[in-house]
Amino acid sequence: MNKEFLHRLTELVKANLANEHFGPEELAGEMGMSHSNLHRKLKSNTNQTISQFIREIRLKKAKELLLNEDLTAAEISYRVGFGSPTYFNKCFHEYFGHAPGELRNHEQENEPEEQAVELEPTPKKPNRRKIWIALIIFSFFLIPLSIFLFHWPSGSKAEKSIAVLPFKYLSDEPGKQYLADGMMDAILTHLSKIKDIRVLSRTSVEQYRKTDKTAKVIGKELGVAYLLEGSLQKEGDKIRLIMQLIKVGEEGHAWANVYDRPWKDILSVQSEVSETIASELDAVITPEEMQSIRKVPTANITAYDYYTMGNYDLKKFKSDLAWTKFELLESAQISFRKSLELDSKFAQAYTGLAETYLLKYNGTDISKKYLDSALVLATRALVYDDRCADAYHIRGSFFRALGKNEQALKEFEKAVKYNPNDFNAYFNLYSLNPLTAGDWIKRIIYQHEIAKRFRGPDELPWNLLLLGRTYLEFGFPDQAQKYYKQSLELTHDSITYKHFMEFVEFSIGNFEKAYQLVKEEHRRDTTDWEIDLFQYCTFSGHHKEAYEYAKKYVDCCKKAGVPVTPRRLHRIGYAYFKAGKTEEAKQFFNQELQNYLNQNEGEGPKNEDVLNLVQAADYIILGEKEKAFKFLIYNSKYSMPKWQLTVFQYDPVFDCIRSDPRFQKVLKAYEIQYQTKHDQLKKYLEENGLLWLYDVWCG
Repeated sequence: MNKEFLHRLTELVKANLANEHFGPEELAGEMGMSHSNLHRKLKSNTNQTISQFIREIRLKKAKELLLNEDLTAAEISYRVGFGSPTYFNKCFHEYFGHAPGELRNHEQENEPEEQAVELEPTPKKPNRRKIWIALIIFSFFLIPLSIFLFHWPSGSKAEKSIAVLPFKYLSDEPGKQYLADGMMDAILTHLSKIKDIRVLSRTSVEQYRKTDKTAKVIGKELGVAYLLEGSLQKEGDKIRLIMQLIKVGEEGHAWANVYDRPWKDILSVQSEVSETIASELDAVITPEEMQSIRKVPTANITAYDYYTMGNYDLKKFKSDLAWTKFELLESAQISFRKSLELDSKFAQAYTGLAETYLLKYNGTDISKKYLDSALVLATRALVYDDRCADAYHIRGSFFRALGKNEQALKEFEKAVKYNPNDFNAYFNLYSLNPLTAGDWIKRIIYQHEIAKRFRGPDELPWNLLLLGRTYLEFGFPDQAQKYYKQSLELTHDSITYKHFMEFVEFSIGNFEKAYQLVKEEHRRDTTDWEIDLFQYCTFSGHHKEAYEYAKKYVDCCKKAGVPVTPRRLHRIGYAYFKAGKTEEAKQFFNQELQNYLNQNEGEGPKNEDVLNLVQAADYIILGEKEKAFKFLIYNSKYSMPKWQLTVFQYDPVFDCIRSDPRFQKVLKAYEIQYQTKHDQLKKYLEENGLLWLYDVWCG
């Protein structure tokens, strides 16, 4: 029985060998078992984890290919499901004791020597074996170097990733561009529903609407294997759609077609094109995904036309980062309402209208009625299409705005279930997750999912900084510094880079070094009051300077007629306290405590942590130590990031109670919790090759 069980597992892994995303969860699903049951059974039979079992099969197949196929090690790494040649090299060396490039030499040394036969001298020829081995070894330097230079794959890897570029409207009627944009959006949305394809966000491709860059350059900037270009023309009740699928890095088109159809067939054409593209990418489409792609959103073509016009205005409003052109929202609402008048069961029109209300709420912050309208409309959309990802996204935004994070998480999880390429939903899951369950592994996963889909030249540096900050929060400063350096190489923004590096030093407890870096930064620009110099002074023991800088900052705020930034009240207050300005210090602390009280009484997000270091510290300075301990309570549901643990460990505010057993008990509990979570995450990162990648874009 056990032999048959292992044989079936092995065959399933071999059948999915080239799929780098085929991991423990996928194998458990194929076996019809839960992850935990499969883990226990496999552990009892082989003493291996699921990941180890899969990796061993991949590595053994890699060895077989290296010995019998005329392929480079890098090519073989992709064939056996390793997304990174660098990580493949490391795993291969650990398992077999030598690098892939040394394999053929190693095998040759172990072969029995044949008896030498003397021949007449012949002209010396190049040693082909040595040349071949040298090329293999060279490839291991060349590939990481190319990644380092370009930061993302050129598209030569057989990856199912695509960017749908803005479609063109083939006429001199600018007012009809919404038709081409509607076609583009529909195809992009259909492709986004397929989990087996990585689809870049519309935000990432919009910058290429008017560009003279080549497909090769765009593909490298976006890090995708394919680009889809399209143009549309409408004359009377006829349309012509011209489609071109380009494989990045290759000459010519991977696929192209012209669709001449009646206008009434536009919805079926969108589905047809999407299925064809998925087929060209050799993507696996589940029956549920196929059903969703083929679902006709409305039978009324005029209703669809109004919806497309509304969506066009909606996206024009969002493209203006200032969000001030509210006349576009009004225009969009009129179009969506007309669409619903013609088809009251049109789910997409409901979500479009719901989003306009959500944007009004975010843009004006006048009335909760906008939020309520958004919820009602999104819920109505789900009545007619329970797989509508946009509706779940809007509901998630509603609950998040009210501070109901648990409910918001559930809605955003449904959004990515039905649209696995919704980077905005991943971002919400990323930012909400640690506020509730504090699942560090999920937070890392979500951040990488964002980075895979929101990564144009303008977005990529921001994503790298966010990745770095996430890794730093979980105690991986070396990895954080790599991402910060990559962002610097893209933007050449040395000021931002140094600002983040200062925080790295602070987070790991190098307070004096952090102070010197910040002081140097401030010396270069004494007008930049965004620098929290007084905080770095405090932790490095430079209290006199802390007061001088804090007072200058407060004076600048008074002169400008603006309040002190709330998050700085605590450190400014402590700087005044250490300078003997006790009464002034108390004003800052009392103001901060009032801010927390107001926040918790309002309708917005609540301060859910039982432990709140800042409030506890405020009460200590105010002389109410026993009251401070009400906030110094261990909360197992709250995950303390590395920088906050460092503050807890070394904040001079706590010096007067540091030896108190109650303080030590809470601190110890958080130190154990942090180390446990850090070790769990490290194991996950090691098993998935994320700690050895210099560049996340390897796969």
